[in-house]
Amino acid sequence: MRESHRIELPRIVLVGAGVIEELGEICLELGFGRALIVSGRRTFKVAGERAIEILKRSGLEVKATHALRANLETVERVAGEAGDMGAEVVIGVGGGRVIDVAKMAAAKSRIEFISAPTTASHDGIASSLASIKGLGRPYSVKAVAPIAVVADSEVIAGAPYRLTASGCGDVIAKVVAVRDWRLAHEVNGEYYGEYAASLALMSSNLVMRSAELIRARDDEGYRTLIEALVSCGVAMSIAGSSRPCSGSEHLFSHALDVIAPRPALHGEQCGVGTIMMAKLHSLDWREIRESLRAVGAPTTAEELGIEPRYIVEALVRARWIRPGRYTILDEVRLTSEEAKRLAEECEVI
Repeated sequence: MRESHRIELPRIVLVGAGVIEELGEICLELGFGRALIVSGRRTFKVAGERAIEILKRSGLEVKATHALRANLETVERVAGEAGDMGAEVVIGVGGGRVIDVAKMAAAKSRIEFISAPTTASHDGIASSLASIKGLGRPYSVKAVAPIAVVADSEVIAGAPYRLTASGCGDVIAKVVAVRDWRLAHEVNGEYYGEYAASLALMSSNLVMRSAELIRARDDEGYRTLIEALVSCGVAMSIAGSSRPCSGSEHLFSHALDVIAPRPALHGEQCGVGTIMMAKLHSLDWREIRESLRAVGAPTTAEELGIEPRYIVEALVRARWIRPGRYTILDEVRLTSEEAKRLAEECEVI
């Protein structure tokens, strides 16, 4: 029998154009009277200021702070500010960095967290996991799941399209992550949850099918992507780990973060990694590559802006990034020559 785990899911998920206007009502519904808003320089102007006005109009006591870096020092500062004002909830209004800092600060303060993303660049908007520098790990760690997600598609559509394409890459990557998870179950007897796996796979398939709508910046396409990102967060909560959404393609991305002088966006790197890992799994890697191209996401080292030698090195080093996370890379144990051949065959380099 598998050890039990607590499943934390958002109580409220609001997706659509203009839904940020309901942020105040949601806070009142959840019983919050004091809120700390965490935002970035640009995102404060895009939606942070608006969020403050909305909350004050609803009668909440509000303070705001900035998260310019996703590191431990910033988390400690934000948690301290939350404590000083007696905040009952931390609201992350911004991109991935802001959301990660806000959820980790909420976890440290033992208060609730609301996710109000301004971009759809990766699946952290609805998960309990955060990527914070200074923890000694290049991958995400446990924080706290959002009690509510308020994803305004109008705000998100106004973000640079590159961020949206990155989010697509992160979701499409689930097709490999789930296969790696099942492999770990078959080889090592690791727990495998069919429901969580199916949810992650469905999200991946829906985004691939909606590639043209997303590229056209159609509202329906954006809504599909946002809902897929939320579903991925739910899948991780149900699984009790990041397993359904993070496999060998994520390890490849984390390796690039460590060794490349200028890494690309997380979802971009995961997407390129997915192409190569899909080939190792004997999946239809060409279909995955075409889906990434259709949404405008990178499929080559050149498009990532990363030298080919770092791609090869990351393929070799990826399996050492997270010891204990068994993936296809532990099966094949690529040499530098094999890694180079794989990247060439997939036309990544």
